Amino acid sequence: MHDGLMLHAVILAGGSGTRLWPLSRAGKPKFLHPLTGTAQTLLQATASRLSAVSPVTDTLVVTGTAHAAAVARQLPDLPESNIIVEPSPRDSCAAIGLAAALIARRDPQAIMGSFASDHLVRHSARLTEVLAQAVAGAQRGLLMTIGIVPTHPETGYGYLQCGETIDGPIQRVAQFKEKPSAEVAAVYVNSGGYYWNAGMFVWRVDVFLGELRRQEPALYEGLTAIAAAWDDDAARERALSDIWPDLKKISVDYAVMEGAAAAGAVATVAGDFGWTDVGDFQTLGDVLPADEDGNVVVGQDKGDVLLTDTSGSVIVPQSGRLVAMLGMRDVIVVDTPDAVLVCPRDRAQDVKKLVDELKERGDTRI
Repeated sequence: MHDGLMLHAVILAGGSGTRLWPLSRAGKPKFLHPLTGTAQTLLQATASRLSAVSPVTDTLVVTGTAHAAAVARQLPDLPESNIIVEPSPRDSCAAIGLAAALIARRDPQAIMGSFASDHLVRHSARLTEVLAQAVAGAQRGLLMTIGIVPTHPETGYGYLQCGETIDGPIQRVAQFKEKPSAEVAAVYVNSGGYYWNAGMFVWRVDVFLGELRRQEPALYEGLTAIAAAWDDDAARERALSDIWPDLKKISVDYAVMEGAAAAGAVATVAGDFGWTDVGDFQTLGDVLPADEDGNVVVGQDKGDVLLTDTSGSVIVPQSGRLVAMLGMRDVIVVDTPDAVLVCPRDRAQDVKKLVDELKERGDTRI
């Protein structure tokens, strides 16, 4: 990496984080918020830890038109030209594929890593070590994914089923598995042959683009046509306007990785660096520092909260009002200027249902 091993980091800054509503909104999604236990936002923390493996000049951020200005403000050292703005969301394969095609125009055999902007990593130095192992696999022509060593049966993540060992820590991925039931998740974890799928990928861009061309030729053709026009402002805008809206909306797992795994082209290395997908308020309560009663106050301003005989709760004060809680156990309270959420912690995954209902009603507070 900076010691002779280098990659191009691609950070995907999209989505709206509906399970973190009303803190996370379409206009200011979760990666723009300081949910790390420090003043850093999730996006800033992601860029910071990846600076150990990718200089800022080789780091790309793919984001939407609504968030490009905020991304630029939060990452002032990132060259403006390194922010790739999608006209509309087309899922992860279009975002990753466009970044790969742009990198390939400069260096067809460059090593690229793709990372979400909204994950927490507690041990950045260990992540750097694991990425070095993944780069070694990518240099062999394998499509590498980072497999997170599971700590418990989790139904909210997909899984990687491991096959034979290829070399050292590199294992073949036999199959990608969808989010399982609790019973199946327990079987996966107890078997020792499965990892969580964290959506972190490392590969040579020519190898990835070759698989994309094999499995999704129309998507490949569209993305490479856009990339070919990228350096001319007018041509780029025409290509984005003409081609982007018709690109297939599909995840990189479905478009490339599952088919490549079936062909024996995907491998993994085990990630044990304290990874968490910040998916909901329950997760934040589990990973952020708590007081002696197990309460977690999210954000830098702890002075807006008064807790009496309250335990195991997650409080997000964002309105400037005092949030006072008395005699509460294991609840979530999110107070924003225009919406308040109150729910039990064990219903955190269901917050998305509220956002869906607001959408149906035509309510703009999403």
